[in-house]
Amino acid sequence: MMSNLKHKRVTTHTLLEMKNRNEKISMLTGYDFSMAKIIDSSGIDIILVGDSASNVMAGHETTLPITLDQMIYHASSVVRGVKRALVVVDLPFGSYQSDPNEALRSAIRIMKESGAHAIKMEGGIEIKESIIRILNAGIPVMGHLGLTPQSIYKFGTYTVRAKEKKEAERLINDAKILDELGCFGIVLEKIPASVSKKVTKAVKVPVIGIGAGSYVDGQVLVTHDLVGLSTEFNPRFLRRYIDLNHLMSDAIKKYIEDVKNLNFPSKNEQY
Repeated sequence: MMSNLKHKRVTTHTLLEMKNRNEKISMLTGYDFSMAKIIDSSGIDIILVGDSASNVMAGHETTLPITLDQMIYHASSVVRGVKRALVVVDLPFGSYQSDPNEALRSAIRIMKESGAHAIKMEGGIEIKESIIRILNAGIPVMGHLGLTPQSIYKFGTYTVRAKEKKEAERLINDAKILDELGCFGIVLEKIPASVSKKVTKAVKVPVIGIGAGSYVDGQVLVTHDLVGLSTEFNPRFLRRYIDLNHLMSDAIKKYIEDVKNLNFPSKNEQY
């Protein structure tokens, strides 16, 4: 039986129970009220208000430009549309990396102003103090390792991470640290399936993969990619379940044609 038939509201405890009974966790991104309602009512376990909004909603090349205020706006919109899923919000670039006090202030603002349930942060041991501060304030934290998009200029490429033994060992160690600190889950992005398998076995908390193979505890995708609204992004790990781009385009073209030809509105569509 699917988890959405068992639980009224998904919590961090729900996710741990799901891992322990080997039930896979489903996670998608959401950025607005209307889409969040559809995603939530479909039975998703986690909605991530991702800083990927910078790409798919605002049209930026990277996730770096999006601000804390903008993330709070997106998160507030999503929360109003959600009744069941756990809502996790990305701390955006520049809001936590340099100063644990600033990290705590950013996390508190997200929780207070959006009504979200948890935050997500990219990085391992280098953000340890920030994670400790936030957890001590009672705010659940999800980690994120592997290809961390906020560091894209450091990496210089969107290629698979942790292919070399040294980087893989460092990633596994970082995951253990996040687990020990008290993070409720970890996202692994674009790493070999063999590495994510080791991480999943090495930590107690759920591991959610994106381009990290099938041995993890759950999967996450960007909703706009999954439904075909975004068409420029075509990595191996992406499966498109519907082509909304073409469906919407055809509908809009038909509307334009009907307006031009006086077929809309009809007599039944006016007062």
